[in-house]
Amino acid sequence: MLIDTKTLAQHLDDPSWVVFDCRHDLMDLAKGERLYREGHIPGAHFANLDVDLSGEKNGHNGRHPLPSPAALIAFLARHGVTHQSTVVAYDDVGGQFASRLWWLCRWVGLDKVALLDGGISKWIAEQRALSNVVPRPRVAALSGLANPMMVISAEELLPRLPGTETGRGCVLVDARPAERFRGEVEPIDPVAGHIPGAVNRFYKENLNADLTFKTKDELRQSFADMLGQVPPTQVVQQCGSGVTACANIFAMEYAGLPGSTLYAGSWSEWISDPARPIKLGAEP
Repeated sequence: MLIDTKTLAQHLDDPSWVVFDCRHDLMDLAKGERLYREGHIPGAHFANLDVDLSGEKNGHNGRHPLPSPAALIAFLARHGVTHQSTVVAYDDVGGQFASRLWWLCRWVGLDKVALLDGGISKWIAEQRALSNVVPRPRVAALSGLANPMMVISAEELLPRLPGTETGRGCVLVDARPAERFRGEVEPIDPVAGHIPGAVNRFYKENLNADLTFKTKDELRQSFADMLGQVPPTQVVQQCGSGVTACANIFAMEYAGLPGSTLYAGSWSEWISDPARPIKLGAEP
């Protein structure tokens, strides 16, 4: 699930490895592609969060709705991905955006998918080569079906919220920074706060200072402290728009705790219906 920089460097000329640059900035939507064109890991393709890794917005499905499986598979196939490929995704923020590509690949049945540990920041710190050459796509044949068990809708989540009779044993984890979770600031969405009953785990709690992932044992203990006896299959992950939540899903699976579900619409979808409950402040 994690590839170090040395291993990736050894496979840059391996046609069975397909690398994606997933850099993005939620406040500067053109920044990711701009950085990519200035310099990226040689051979890497650019994956645009808003274009390639998200579907069409309708005002009620959040800021980054899931792409259709067909559109996602077509995007991957255009860049040479097959079921035999090793797909590696990276960004410059510890996997916040790269984990979305990782999760989407798993969603449509691709198993050989990994994140670059430390991302391009570690690659650059080690003075490894960059390129501004956009690689020519290698179109491949690819098929797959989305796994419906990996996602949950707002309608399915509402009666399962912690504190309700049917929600007992379910833990809803919000990956946003604590100040956004509490509703003290909200730089992106029109309503501040969080879904009642959620617990907050900022995705960067999974990382060391250099944006590499903590050890499996450290992550496993940290999640155990948060979840108690609740099994991973009873965990629902969310964030602002279903992107950063994938980083917590990745961290749990890397720690040997697979099976949590993504609420893909997340906060930005939740607040599109004023009838859904919200909460400000910290949970008790």
